[in-house]
Amino acid sequence: MALTQQFARVTPEYLEQCRATAADSPEAAPDWDPPPEDRLDTDWATWGLIRYCREAAADADLITLLDRAISGDPGGDVDFLDHVEVHDGFAGPPRLLTAAAVADIARALASVDLQGVLTDLPPTTDEAAAACGFGLGFNGDVRAYLVHHFTAMREFYDGAARQGHCVIVWTD
Repeated sequence: MALTQQFARVTPEYLEQCRATAADSPEAAPDWDPPPEDRLDTDWATWGLIRYCREAAADADLITLLDRAISGDPGGDVDFLDHVEVHDGFAGPPRLLTAAAVADIARALASVDLQGVLTDLPPTTDEAAAACGFGLGFNGDVRAYLVHHFTAMREFYDGAARQGHCVIVWTD
């Protein structure tokens, strides 16, 4: 089973509801179930994009932005989401990005010229996959894979920002 990057956009009220449910549950289950349209799985594309950006000496602000978008902020007070109902426990627990942080990230993602960032991505699948840390056996167009998942993440954050939602991030 492969690990993938997960996102959920939720209201602060929904988080409080989950917190209260976990506090009242014998197993501390938060009754976590955001609707499918408020979830996103970017597979491992963003990790590959970050690796490529580091190897290509891309702008440090871009790398910081991407890392924050998938890692969340420390100290988000969402320990109640560290539960098997939310994630498998293989990687660290879910982390929170507040509505204000989401708005900042959405603005910054909107300004990223991804085609410019990917200008020097090698043209062959094997070379491009290696540059992103995907290794041998990647099937398909690496550039299209990165663009597809980055665009989905950018649109996801934009939607969350427009609705004043928080974003929870985790690896599953």
